[in-house]
Amino acid sequence: MAKLLPDNITKQVKEIFSNMEGSVKALLFKSEKNCDYCSTAEQMLQELSELEAKISYEVHELDSEMADKYSVELAPSIILLTPDGDDKGVRFLGIPAGHEFGSLLQNIVSFSKGAIPELSEESIKKIETISSPVDIKVFVTTTCPYCPKAVLTAHNIAMVNENVTAYMVEANEFQELSKKYGVSSVPQIVINDKVTFVGAYPEGQFVDQVMKAV
Repeated sequence: MAKLLPDNITKQVKEIFSNMEGSVKALLFKSEKNCDYCSTAEQMLQELSELEAKISYEVHELDSEMADKYSVELAPSIILLTPDGDDKGVRFLGIPAGHEFGSLLQNIVSFSKGAIPELSEESIKKIETISSPVDIKVFVTTTCPYCPKAVLTAHNIAMVNENVTAYMVEANEFQELSKKYGVSSVPQIVINDKVTFVGAYPEGQFVDQVMKAV
């Protein structure tokens, strides 16, 4: 099987991972049906784990108890766990390739340090007040250069409060979902199926949109 990551990318990834502190586990949920990218997602995690001993991964089926535990309904889905095994509500639906590969790498490094959110004190205080479930979907394509900013902002928001779950959704892989939410350009953000906006908003504006949906 041909490698996914060429040597020049491998060198860059190793440099990024040199900033890791603790170990990070990735949970990959796959399905034998209608999952064109499941094997590619698994190969990506395998190659990353071979590059860095602090990274490990497990593979689970969609119809497994683990999928029920983490409320996973679509494949491929990737969930990251901190060194303490904590789930911070960070989700990747679809393969984080192209520009989103960088989002995955940044999240791995962040999770190795306990998933401390990179947000302003003002934003954190607002997010900490959320007491009901919040679902953030960030629809992306792998060729969109603006999408990673939106994904990382959503993921950082999820790291603050256990009531928040933030998904990167690869729009082309999940076309039914994209159609349901009328996705025509990316990044498109949908919060609790109530608030929708397009574009990589600055952190403060993004948080304000989240608070509108609460």
